[in-house]
Amino acid sequence: MNILALVWNPKLGLDLGFITIRYYSLMYVLGFIAGYYIMKKVFRREGENEELLDPLLVYIAVGLIIGARLGHVFFYDWPYFKHHISEIFLPFRLEPRFEFTGFQGLASHGATIGIAIAAFLFWRKYKHQIRHKDFVWWVDRLILTIPFGGAMIRIGNLINSEIIGKPTGSSWGIIYQSLGENIPRHPTQLYEAGAYLLLFVLVMYLYWKTEVPHYRGLLFGIFFTLLWVIRFFIEFWKITQRDEPTVLMKITGLNTGQLLSIPFALVGLAVVIWSLKNKSEHLKA
Repeated sequence: MNILALVWNPKLGLDLGFITIRYYSLMYVLGFIAGYYIMKKVFRREGENEELLDPLLVYIAVGLIIGARLGHVFFYDWPYFKHHISEIFLPFRLEPRFEFTGFQGLASHGATIGIAIAAFLFWRKYKHQIRHKDFVWWVDRLILTIPFGGAMIRIGNLINSEIIGKPTGSSWGIIYQSLGENIPRHPTQLYEAGAYLLLFVLVMYLYWKTEVPHYRGLLFGIFFTLLWVIRFFIEFWKITQRDEPTVLMKITGLNTGQLLSIPFALVGLAVVIWSLKNKSEHLKA
């Protein structure tokens, strides 16, 4: 008997009659709202131009969504999408019949790349209006908004019963009724959301209470390294999101998420080393 297991079959959204607001989408909105107010506090502390908050939010939101979508398409499901190009950016499929699907499939690695590109494009366009001209300064502050948003997205994944964990092999875990089974699985969405919230507390503490933000790139490097180390290890409890393992996956025994996380974590570590080696160039806030 699975007496310690939670049977999971929640409603996916709020039905208003004429439209259903999906809780997953609300988690994204909550993440963006929190990010906006975090950056507002940062701008006020640093004496930055608050009129730039709105365009910054737009750039980051667009970069995140496009990057996350393309990341899923090319990193996880290209064998399907190469035959269904129109479905990459359309919320419906045409074959074998017309069906509204929404945008199913967003990848965090792609979102990271999209946010980075968006941040650079924002900085390049508005650098004549900003007080802090250094792009690294912006990157160090923007990362403060990411872990909380990431936690909200993982809670949204839990609501949708997606990105699920492997069987626990015991009587505890989550039983996803949508899968039509009675097997307790690891609540990996909660593992990841909890880890991201702890990371959020850490980077906020480092920014507000320490000298870390005075060193170019150090806050970003610490965050980026820990983020992808967290993702790498939690992947051990997830079922694979890809049906056809690549040769590299077969050799290493790692999944796509882990293989992508390794170079990202190394980038973060390299930035930490670079920052510590260049202490004399730290910024005076």
